[in-house]
Amino acid sequence: MKLAKRVGNIKPSVTLAITNKAKQMKAQGIDVVGFGAGEPDFDTPDNIKNVAKKALDDGYTKYTPVPGSPELRDAVIAKLKRDNNLDYKRENIIVSTGAKHSIYNAAQAFLEEGDEVVIPAPYWVSYPDITLLAGATPVIVEAKQSTGFKITPGQLENAITPRTKLLVLNSPSNPTGAGYSKAELEALAHVIVKNDITVLSDEIYEKLIYDGFRFVSIASLGEEIKKRTILVNGLSKSHSMTGWRIGYIAAEKDLVSAMSNIQSQSTSNPVSFCDKASIEALNGPQDFLKEWVMEFDRRRRYMVDTLNRMPGIKCLLPQGAFYVFPNFSSCYGKKTPSGKVINGSSDMADYLLEDYKVASVPGIAFGDDACQRLSYATSMKNIEKGLERIEQAVQSLT
Repeated sequence: MKLAKRVGNIKPSVTLAITNKAKQMKAQGIDVVGFGAGEPDFDTPDNIKNVAKKALDDGYTKYTPVPGSPELRDAVIAKLKRDNNLDYKRENIIVSTGAKHSIYNAAQAFLEEGDEVVIPAPYWVSYPDITLLAGATPVIVEAKQSTGFKITPGQLENAITPRTKLLVLNSPSNPTGAGYSKAELEALAHVIVKNDITVLSDEIYEKLIYDGFRFVSIASLGEEIKKRTILVNGLSKSHSMTGWRIGYIAAEKDLVSAMSNIQSQSTSNPVSFCDKASIEALNGPQDFLKEWVMEFDRRRRYMVDTLNRMPGIKCLLPQGAFYVFPNFSSCYGKKTPSGKVINGSSDMADYLLEDYKVASVPGIAFGDDACQRLSYATSMKNIEKGLERIEQAVQSLT
């Protein structure tokens, strides 16, 4: 059977592959510490689950409108006004089966052969592949650890060509946790508007921020940048609803209409009872977040402090999300106790998993081969045990 050419252009999600391998090892009775997961370890709040249960009991199990029910889109509109000072109408909102699906639909509706998409690296693993699946070309711009893993307006300007159609901006970032300040966003917005390109602003980690960092949506910086913004968000990270698969986009109505047509021919609509639960998630109490962020902050500080005490390891303190992205390049060229040479992040990840039973995600999957992504969406007990093993692994290299 001859497969479509596009399949050969993409690769499986490394984060999901690492997580699945760690789970398989645990199922075999192996004591693996997993730092690969991109989901909170807290349960979905009870009020949200109870609404879903009631929706099932009430028989709310049929098709809903393709872009989400009017009530759900209204809840998204209210959230964007309340939290981000943004005004949208129902025609500007579409709800899909997760933020990843939202981004995929946007790419399919907006990109085509010959288009270029500027993607700062380190990047979330799916951005380049979703771009390729739409027939466009990813243009990777390196954001160095020395600049806080953030690109500058000059870098963006230099990357733009007559074929550039889109910039992907993820703040706070997966995998680095880096967040752009209002002033930094204003500088990027100036370049975007001047060159008349569009920005896809992935704001999924908006609520998980630390040290007084103030999240700002780039779409809120004026009408000119707003009409050039595809705003992506969802409930996976903020409400620990990864498996519920609810994400949404706010954008110009023509794009939303095109995305709705695409969605009508693929998944149809968001899951009906998840639709109801998501209204409760957006409109209901948000007080649980303060406790979650405090706990994430405690873990974040412990991980960064511990990693930076390891010889040769450098780790920035993230401003948001629940990942650290430490630099392990000082380990490269060294040998493991079994004699294997560590030549890059994939070798380092294999060494940690096979020899020390610690699951991390190699930085090469995110466009930075110097680093490993470690998630602190796990218990302090696991973090302490895992970091102790990582330190032993580093010290054992010669």
